[in-house]
Amino acid sequence: MANVISHSLFSDFDINLFKSGKHYRLYEKFGSHPLTLNGIEGTYFAVWAPSAKQVSVIGDFNYWNGEDYKLNVRWDASGIWEGFIPHAGKGSIYKYKIYSNHNNYVSEKADPYAKRCEHPPKTASIVWDDSYTWKDTKWMKKRKKHNALDAPYSVYEVHLGSWKRQIEEDRFLSYFELADDLVTYVKDMNFTHVELMPIMEYPYDPSWGYQLTGYFAPSSRFGYPEEFKYLVDKLHQNDIGIILDWVPSHFPEDAHGLGFFDGSALYEHPDKRKGYHQDWKSLIFNYGRNEVKSFLISNAVFWLEQYHADGLRVDAVASMLFLDYSREEGKWEPNIYGGNENLEAIAFLKELNEEVYKSFPDVQTIAEESTAFPGVSKPVFLGGLGFGMKWMMGWMHDTLDYFGKDPVYRQYHQNEITFSLAYAFTENFMLPLSHDEVVYGKNSILGRMPGDEWQRFANLRLLYGYMFTHPGTKLLFMGSEFGQYNEWDFQGSLNWNLLEFEPHKKLLNFYKELNKFYKTTPALFEKGFSGEGFEWISYDDHENCVLSYIRKGNSPEDHVIVVCNLTPNPHENYRVGMPTKGKLTEIFNSDSEAFGGSGMSNKKLITIKKQAWNGKDYSAEINLPPLAIAIFKFK
Repeated sequence: MANVISHSLFSDFDINLFKSGKHYRLYEKFGSHPLTLNGIEGTYFAVWAPSAKQVSVIGDFNYWNGEDYKLNVRWDASGIWEGFIPHAGKGSIYKYKIYSNHNNYVSEKADPYAKRCEHPPKTASIVWDDSYTWKDTKWMKKRKKHNALDAPYSVYEVHLGSWKRQIEEDRFLSYFELADDLVTYVKDMNFTHVELMPIMEYPYDPSWGYQLTGYFAPSSRFGYPEEFKYLVDKLHQNDIGIILDWVPSHFPEDAHGLGFFDGSALYEHPDKRKGYHQDWKSLIFNYGRNEVKSFLISNAVFWLEQYHADGLRVDAVASMLFLDYSREEGKWEPNIYGGNENLEAIAFLKELNEEVYKSFPDVQTIAEESTAFPGVSKPVFLGGLGFGMKWMMGWMHDTLDYFGKDPVYRQYHQNEITFSLAYAFTENFMLPLSHDEVVYGKNSILGRMPGDEWQRFANLRLLYGYMFTHPGTKLLFMGSEFGQYNEWDFQGSLNWNLLEFEPHKKLLNFYKELNKFYKTTPALFEKGFSGEGFEWISYDDHENCVLSYIRKGNSPEDHVIVVCNLTPNPHENYRVGMPTKGKLTEIFNSDSEAFGGSGMSNKKLITIKKQAWNGKDYSAEINLPPLAIAIFKFK
C-alpha cells in the first residue's frame, strides 16, 4: 500500500473558524495543493467527509486504486481527511473514493474545491496551480468608480457557449478567442459590464450552467483556468467590468457531485421539504450548517479575489428566501415563528453580503429576486439583505406585456407602463431583459413586438429608449441588441448573418449610440436609485399614449426631458409642460434615419413659453415622431 505522508495546511484557528461558519478562504486549505515537502514534490489533499470511515485519493497516478493513498482523518472531530501524496502533481487527474459509515455506502466524488475539472462528460478533478500574472492594476485601482451606484451600468448578458461559435470546426470559442472577439465587440458597443451566465464547471449543457458540480473551477469547455483569467484581464484592460452568475440556491444530484457526499446529507438539507427542489430536480444547500456556509461564502470570495470579478449576480434568491417557494400546502414546514421565511437562508445571505462588501467594497452583488420581500438591496445594518442591486422583475413583465400589445389597445393599459414608478425607489433596481425572456416559447424580444417590420423595429427602439431613461441600471441578453428573430438556442450561435440586413444593422447602431448617450448623460445615472432623480410631467395622456418625464442629475444643468410616443401616430406641435422658462434642444431621437426611423425630429431650438400645462407654469410645443422616444436638454 502506498504511503500518504501526514501533513496539514489547517491550524487550530482554521478549524475553529470552519466549524463556526466563519472561514471565508477555505480554498486556501481544502482541495488539492501542489507543493514540495521535505524536498519531495507532490500534492496535499484535504476533503470534508465527517460520515466517512475511509477516504482514498484515486487517480491516474495510482491506476484508480482505492486501496492506495488513504487519507488521514484529523483528531479534532472536524471531519476533515488530509495528507500529502508524493509524485502527484499539477495535471494529475483524481477523485475521492469515500467509504461511508452509513450502510457501507461507497462513492467516487469529484473534489468540491478543485480548481480545474475534466471536460464533460468526464467528471474527475485535476490538480492545478496556475501562476497567472495580472495586468489589470489600473482597472482594479479605479473600479470603485465604475461599479458605484451613481455610475452608468449597462450590462451585456452572455452565454459563452452560444454567443459565437467557431464555424469551420463547429466548436465553442476558447477563452483566448473570446478575449479578442467578445472584448472588442463589447467595447465597440459601449457596454460598461459583461455578465456571464455560470462559467463554473457543470456537467449538463441544457442546464445552461445553473446546475454546478465544480464550484471553484471555470468550465473546461473553453480552456484552462489561467485562460479565463486572461479573458477577465482583457475586459478590465478595456475598461469593462465582469459580473459572474453565481448559484448558491441548489445543486444537481450527479453521482460525482456534492449530493450525499459522504453517505449522508452533507451539503444538502436532510429534510426533503427544505433540501430538495422539485422544479429543478436538484438539492438545496443546508444554510444552517456552519461548514456549508463557509463553503459557499468562500466560493463567492474566491471568484472576487482569485478571478478579479467585479460582481456576483446571485441566482434564484426567491427560492432561498421562502420555505413554501413552489410548494403546495402541506409540503413545507413553517419556521419557528410560524412564518414562511427561511430564516437560515436569510441569515446566510446577510452574512454573505457583509463579508463581500467588507473585503471587496468596490464590487456589487445583484439579486435575482422576483417577490416583494422587503429590503433586498438595503444594508444589513438597516435590516436588509445587503445586496447592492435587485432585478426589477415587475418592470420587465409589465413592460414586455405592454409592448406586446397592438398600439391601438395601449390607451387602455397606460397603467401597466407607468406602474413601476410607484415602487421604483424601494430598492436599487436593475432593469433586466435577460435570457429567461427569450426561451420556452416566449419568442425573441423583437418577435414580441407588434405590427409590420418597420413598426416592430420602431417598437424595439422605443422599448430600449424607455428602459435607458427609466430609473435603474440596465441589462440586455446577447442578440437582442441587433434584433435576433429566433428564440435563443444554447446549442447554436447567435444569427450574426442578420447584420447583413439594414434593419438589424441600424438597430445595432441604435443600441451602440444609446449606450454611449447613457454613459455621457449624468441625469440618467447619477440619481438612478433616488426619487430625486425622476419627476413625472404627464403619465395620463391615455388617448395619445404619450409619457413625459424629467430625469435629473446632480446639477440642474444636466436635467433632461423625455417624451415617449407609444403609438405609430406622429404628433406635430405636441404641448408638454416644463418646469422653467428658456429653450430646449433635442439631443436624442430613436426615430433618426440612422437608426431605421422616419427621420421626424426637432431640428431647431424650441422656445419654452409662459403657458401652464401638465401642472407646470411653462410649456413647449414639440414634434413627436411615431413609436419613438425623444430626449431634450435645456439651453
